[in-house]
Amino acid sequence: MSSSDSSSTPHRDWFFPSPSFIHHSAPSRIPRKFSPTSRVQHRRSDVKYAGIRRRVDFVDRTEGGRRGSGDAGEVGMDRIETVGLEKKRLVGGFWRVRWHFAIAVALIVAVLSSVLLKNFYLQNHVKDLQDQISMLKMRLQAYRIAKSRRSLDNISEEVSLSKQLAYQVDVLLSVYPYAKSLALLVATLLLIFLGGLALFGVTDDGLADCLWLSWTYVADSGNHASSEGVGPRLVSLSISFGGMLIFAMMLGLVSDAISEKFDSLRKGRSEVVEQNHTLVLGWSDKLGSLLNQLAIANESLGGGTVVVMAERDKEEMELDIAKMEFDFKGTSVICRSGSPLILADLKKVSVSKARAIVVLAEDGNADQSDARALRTVLSLTGVKEGLRGHIVVELSDLDNEVLVKLVGGDLVETVVAHDVIGRLMIQCARQPGLAQIWEDILGFENCEFYIKRWPQLDGMHFEDVLISFPDAIPCGVKCAAYGGKIILNPDDSYLLQEGDEVLVIAEDDDTYAPTTLPRVKEASFIDIVRPARKPQKILLCGWRRDIDDMIVVSSILRSPNSFSFFVTFLQARYGRHGHGNITWNFAMALQSSTWADLIHLHEHSVVLDASLAHGSELWMFNEVPEKEREKKLIEGGLDINRLVNISLVDREGNAVIRRHLESLPLESFDSILILADESVEDSAIQADSRSLATLLLIRDIQAIIYDMPTIELPFGWRNVCLIRESMLGRGSFSQGSWMGEMQQASDKSVIISEILDPRTKNLLSMSKISDYVLSNELVSMALAMVAEDRQINDVLEELFAEEGNEMHIRQADLYLREDEELSFYEILLRARQRKEIVIGYRLSNAERAVINPPAKCERRRWSRKDVFVVIAEKDE
Repeated sequence: MSSSDSSSTPHRDWFFPSPSFIHHSAPSRIPRKFSPTSRVQHRRSDVKYAGIRRRVDFVDRTEGGRRGSGDAGEVGMDRIETVGLEKKRLVGGFWRVRWHFAIAVALIVAVLSSVLLKNFYLQNHVKDLQDQISMLKMRLQAYRIAKSRRSLDNISEEVSLSKQLAYQVDVLLSVYPYAKSLALLVATLLLIFLGGLALFGVTDDGLADCLWLSWTYVADSGNHASSEGVGPRLVSLSISFGGMLIFAMMLGLVSDAISEKFDSLRKGRSEVVEQNHTLVLGWSDKLGSLLNQLAIANESLGGGTVVVMAERDKEEMELDIAKMEFDFKGTSVICRSGSPLILADLKKVSVSKARAIVVLAEDGNADQSDARALRTVLSLTGVKEGLRGHIVVELSDLDNEVLVKLVGGDLVETVVAHDVIGRLMIQCARQPGLAQIWEDILGFENCEFYIKRWPQLDGMHFEDVLISFPDAIPCGVKCAAYGGKIILNPDDSYLLQEGDEVLVIAEDDDTYAPTTLPRVKEASFIDIVRPARKPQKILLCGWRRDIDDMIVVSSILRSPNSFSFFVTFLQARYGRHGHGNITWNFAMALQSSTWADLIHLHEHSVVLDASLAHGSELWMFNEVPEKEREKKLIEGGLDINRLVNISLVDREGNAVIRRHLESLPLESFDSILILADESVEDSAIQADSRSLATLLLIRDIQAIIYDMPTIELPFGWRNVCLIRESMLGRGSFSQGSWMGEMQQASDKSVIISEILDPRTKNLLSMSKISDYVLSNELVSMALAMVAEDRQINDVLEELFAEEGNEMHIRQADLYLREDEELSFYEILLRARQRKEIVIGYRLSNAERAVINPPAKCERRRWSRKDVFVVIAEKDE
């Protein structure tokens, strides 16, 4: 190729110039030439830069055409190379930034993905490890169980036959009571047999002779002394040693059996084999009086049996009973330790064969005591053999009587101690001397109530029945036509029907019988109008939790939730599936029934309010704050708005502090009731001491008031007491006259003291300054009477009730004139004109009344100061 050709196309096959080429080409002015071969190879290898070369060539051609050659061409080349270089640098930077960003994003995504994958992998790995641990634990547990079984098997395999045999022997001796005796017998026979065989081997005697000789060695170890030869002597010596061991074991066994028997008898664990006995469950202060009354009641039968079971030691009970100061009159008292809530203990005292069961109330909290009595009744009704006799339950709170009767049904008779004493004190407050009458009637020492059937009296009017018993006084009739209801003081025209029984007051059940009618002169009627009742003012000293029952008594439960409580009690005590014959179905049946269907509902019956005339006042004097007192009375069921005849007056103070008593108008009270305060009621001696102190203080203050009726004392009662003490110090009054003044004060005001301890009544009876109610002894008498004959409980309930018939003390001028001679029968018939039954009298010069007097047909001269004891309806 020519030079001109080469120069005309110098840039066609050039590569994009580099910076070094641009800088070095200018000074040399010599263009770099390439061979055609190199151009072609360059084109083939760098096809991707063809467009750039063409654009550069186009610029070169354009610039070459304008400028031509020389310096102008070099300047154009430099500019082209600079622009291309800048474009290349821009494009390269752009792509480098994009690649860096893409790489960074890729790295971040890769890192996050690896972290997530690692997390999932770790979670799966942890789960696998947990599963492996669980499997290992299960295998370890299974291995331990298998190992323990293998060890037990190994142990059972390792235990020798002798140990197993010894263990079975121990079990046999501990389980079976006669195993020791049988084991001793077997050991004796085995020793005799082995010893006989050994003697048979070493001697020339027969087997029977050797066995007999072996027995002699066992029975008497000295018999082996006659043996000859080494062999017989060794065998006989061995048999003798075994015999000594056998007899030592026998002596020990006999000694243990005798000791165990005596210990069982001493602790009261042996069974009582009795029939028709009286069973007393529990222990209290009333037990002594109860045992005394039961002993008197059984005297006519030559004695009886009374079994006492309590949660006390038998020796302690027997020691306490031995200290009681009365004669048991042939009655034997058997004590046993046990709980009345346990059927096994009840069976131990032959509860199913007892003719009467008396449940005593515990000392202390009334609700707890009644709850325990309720549980005892439930246990008694659960006896499988059934009960032959009835149950007499002593309760402390009248509100709980309905529940006990509901549980026990026809088997139960209840005696509410505080209710009986409260009603009796109210009657005695209105009629002084009535307490002694009740003491004679309730106890078995004098006369008491009896009910008996007399067929020869059928078809006779009651007015003729009244004079048919020379040694008894008929008081009522048990009517067969009315379901066995007892009617006190019936009409004279009542005709006895077949099956009727007569209620009488007699000395004993075998001391009276009907005879032919005596000739009694009919006495004329004395028309005397009894004065209307006057308002009374009564002071009530002391506080008891059931004091509201002395004022108002409810025959139903106070709270509407009481039945729910009873059902809940059954559930807690016997479970939902029942126990004995008290089942959950029974409780549900009770709950489904209405309360009115189970118990006859009626209004509250007011006791004291119904007994007093309109305008009477009841002063309550105790240490209970007035606000708290009112709250307790309302909670007890007392509605003050229902009181018609009486009004309540509250006074706060201590009854054994003189200045507190002096703040009361003691001269204005018609009667004063001193209650055994509940704060010291648990201790009979302390309660009686407090009552005596209150009695003496009141009587002394009254004596001062009654001795000085005309002297006005503006300076207070304390100065009067100082004057009195100074006069006593100067000898103006003696101790005898001081007691006499107290007795004179007792004629103007009646004080009824509640006494708990029988020994305290001697102090009151000698002083003659107060009447008293021996509460514990009277309750024990009532329990004994109901235990002997449950029908008497209906009679006592009516006589103590605020409605119907009750005891009264009447003046003689209602039945006779001054110095009139009449027989007791004539007075009895004269009293019948007023529908009253005279049961006794008290002469003006006598200290005690005579109930069921003898010689009823004999005439005698009476005084208008005499009084008669009658049974009549409540005074209007």
